[in-house]
Amino acid sequence: MNQSIFTLATLAALAAPLHAQEAQEPQPEHSVTFNAAVTSDYRYRGISQTRLQPALQGGADYTHNPSGLYAGTWLSTIKWTRDAGGDGDLEWDLYAGKRGKIGADGSYDVGVLGYVYPSNGLKHVPGFADADTAEIYGQLGYGPAYAKYSLALTNLFGFVDSRRSGYLDLGANLDLGQGVTLNLHAGRQDVRHNDAASYTDYKLGVTRDFGVATLAVAFVGTNAGEAAYASPANGKFLGRKALVVSVAKTF
Repeated sequence: MNQSIFTLATLAALAAPLHAQEAQEPQPEHSVTFNAAVTSDYRYRGISQTRLQPALQGGADYTHNPSGLYAGTWLSTIKWTRDAGGDGDLEWDLYAGKRGKIGADGSYDVGVLGYVYPSNGLKHVPGFADADTAEIYGQLGYGPAYAKYSLALTNLFGFVDSRRSGYLDLGANLDLGQGVTLNLHAGRQDVRHNDAASYTDYKLGVTRDFGVATLAVAFVGTNAGEAAYASPANGKFLGRKALVVSVAKTF
């Protein structure tokens, strides 16, 4: 992503695998779930992937519950690869990993995630690398709080010479009762050899499970440099403060 996914700054976070939560009720040995979402703005790590416009999203997840092994896929409409001078209007994520518990209140989640931008063509655009990106990640949790670190194995979302860029994600999802969850997040994206593109992002949000669907409302923002994250299409700052509203369904 243009600094592109997924706890819930948008439904990307709701639907995306990296923020999936372990079910609290007994599970069968194998489980498969599907998800679909619409969001007013697809924000990933605080940066809009859709030129501050809505996105459609969906995916599927497989979990082997006894071992905690999982794999899945997730897709979203995007606009940033075209804005950068390339092509394509789709992000396709593929991921796999293992999660489990540490003691009574701890948890872990480790895995690999590939972001694929079909026919993005950015490697042919001067000043850009191929948009496709691969990351490994590790997360530790304690109760509702978590800390996660993602490390890029390739160039990061089109930035040249950016291998081994890292993203630190700190947050908590606090159960307020009656299906309401308070979502807190702060993150730091370091883009290797691209200091002007490094930034901090944050989110304060609330989600409500209505049974038929989940509604998420979040205030998101960044301290990213406007020159690095302005849309070439209209000049708007893609990391500006905004209220993002999303609706998701898992089935």
